[in-house]
Amino acid sequence: MPEAKVIPLREGHPTDDAATEPAAPEQWEEKVAEALAFLRRRLTGDYEIDDFGYDADLTDHVLMALFRPLYDRWFRVETRGLDNIPDDGPALIVANHSGTIPLDAVMTQLAVLDHHPARRQVRLLGADLVFSLPVVAPLARKSGTTLACAADVERLLGRGEICGVFPEGFKGIGKPFSERYKLQRFGRGGFVGSALRAGAPIVPCSIIGAEETYPMVGNVKTLARLAGLPYLPVTPTFPLLGLLGLVPLPSKWIIEFGEPIETDHHGAAAADDPMLVFNLTDQVRETIQQTIYTLLMQRRSVFF
Repeated sequence: MPEAKVIPLREGHPTDDAATEPAAPEQWEEKVAEALAFLRRRLTGDYEIDDFGYDADLTDHVLMALFRPLYDRWFRVETRGLDNIPDDGPALIVANHSGTIPLDAVMTQLAVLDHHPARRQVRLLGADLVFSLPVVAPLARKSGTTLACAADVERLLGRGEICGVFPEGFKGIGKPFSERYKLQRFGRGGFVGSALRAGAPIVPCSIIGAEETYPMVGNVKTLARLAGLPYLPVTPTFPLLGLLGLVPLPSKWIIEFGEPIETDHHGAAAADDPMLVFNLTDQVRETIQQTIYTLLMQRRSVFF
């Protein structure tokens, strides 16, 4: 099975403080040289795409670059517990899901890609709908996202990748603002079974701030059904302000990675034990929910 050739990230990625300072002439020269090198690789075909469609070169230099200003300056994401993610080998990050538009998934990717010491890529697991949308589907594949099915997850974990799953799915991102920070059902625990079969640690991840980016105060269910969508949101700014209403509110984000829950001592056969899978699923969910409550008490303000 061919492996992806990971193009090294540019060194010296700016910190939050550096991002606010004007770039020195040498930095601009480095950026121009980097851009020209990227164009040369694309024109000559000197890059690789793995068997899932992941394009590491395009992801870092284009796709993630589009979201870095949101991460650094708009949401001012504070990341905690990155040392709970292993430097190598498989891991399954399990996070709460919210915000009407799933920006929390991309921010989690960036947190690990840009700020983890090993700068690892999180392979997100997406719902069927993601891969049926005309523009979103190919971009999702190129950014490393794959279908949230046991076979794909276990293949990725089996070759030492980090996967990111949001078990609440559309129930999480599509819930009304009145239910913010209340975790929805985690399904049947399929992600736990995959982690057990691969012997991969489960890293609970709690995210606050995403709930306030697009506060969902209404849902046009009839139009949503006609469009084949799980929901059609109404927010304080959309559709009232038109396209301007698609700009997310600048809420302050915190992403905390909790202590890993080890699974390798259970053995792969434990994945067929429904009681163990249920208990581990419940443990992960409760850990995330309690951490969310703690973070909310620590947060000074929604926007600061």
